[in-house]
Amino acid sequence: MGHKHFPFLTIRFCVAATPGTFEPRVSTRGYPFLPLAKSHTMNIAFFGSSLVSAYWNGAATYYRGIIRALSERGHSVTFYEPDAYARQQHRDMADPDWAKVVVYSADGEDGVWAALADARGADLVVKASGVGVFDALLEAAVLDLKRPETLAVFWDVDAPATLDRVQNDPQDPFRELILRYDLVLTYGGGEPVRDAYRALGARDCVPIYNALDPHTHFPVPPEPRFAATLGFLGNRLPDREARVDEFFLRVAALSPEATFLLGGSGWGDKPLPSNVSYAGHVYTQDHNAFNCTPRMVLNVSRESMARYGFSPATRVFEAAGAGACLVTDEWEGIDLFFAPGREILVASDGDAVARFVRDVSETQAREIGAAALSRVLAEHTYAHRAALLEAVLEGRSER
Repeated sequence: MGHKHFPFLTIRFCVAATPGTFEPRVSTRGYPFLPLAKSHTMNIAFFGSSLVSAYWNGAATYYRGIIRALSERGHSVTFYEPDAYARQQHRDMADPDWAKVVVYSADGEDGVWAALADARGADLVVKASGVGVFDALLEAAVLDLKRPETLAVFWDVDAPATLDRVQNDPQDPFRELILRYDLVLTYGGGEPVRDAYRALGARDCVPIYNALDPHTHFPVPPEPRFAATLGFLGNRLPDREARVDEFFLRVAALSPEATFLLGGSGWGDKPLPSNVSYAGHVYTQDHNAFNCTPRMVLNVSRESMARYGFSPATRVFEAAGAGACLVTDEWEGIDLFFAPGREILVASDGDAVARFVRDVSETQAREIGAAALSRVLAEHTYAHRAALLEAVLEGRSER
């Protein structure tokens, strides 16, 4: 079935996981569940920021989830990442058995060219956005790896930033490369992002949304060091800081009787209300405890993600997978993933978050978290995303 037969947003996929295996079954709403036949296995070369380190690398969980799910479906993935931004010194996982990791030097171009040579012959070559070094070089060079039987895909893990950059600079070299890719994938953005990429010449653009990896994110006992009424985990970024001020720090100032926990890199010199504790960088292995301990956890979208909508962050599914009661800032498309008021709490501003802090009891929070966990396991695991990706790629290869 070709990807053009999948109306990704106008018809929602209803999916269920076979217990214990997370093997997806896919159907459109109103039709029986049927096992989705696996496509032929692929040798995939993936150029991204880092698979083994989440240090200043918000896409790590996404990469790990989708690549692990692809491996479980029989595909072989080699992930090429640069030794940059001290990520190798802050690894939070060893090389996995479900992917081969190739780390190349960021000093000079010899390493990246060797990685490209090693990737030659792959069935699918992926250039992810935001590698951080050699992005322009890789965007052009991976296209030279194309053969008649090879697909070249640009996988945008920050589509709003990429689109804003290209739309504001007619001379951006990536603009002319977009139409040469067989497909653009994004991890969010919905129809606004699809339309924007198509207007720039993309052959097609398909969202493969963030999801849950049940192998790594699940309920655990609470830990006293993460105790709080409301917790927020996120790195300090320029286009999110003002929203964190509104949805988290102002709420703390409005709620002196409550306690708040801030986690993530870059906040050390930020003035904080006295009822806010700062946990610093929270390693991936501690995310479950961080999500399970506070009464509620907060998601704050970057401004660009909120503007485009349909962009649930990785932390949304991590928190749901831990059974947390999640409060999120408001953005278009939330109800595509969770039922507001029953599976997630949606706040239009800091005042609304403060009301949740005041009014939502421990019992209510547990009920909302349990409903979110049920929904995410049924519809939003990376096994479901991998099955959809296979269907999309099968459609491209048949053309």
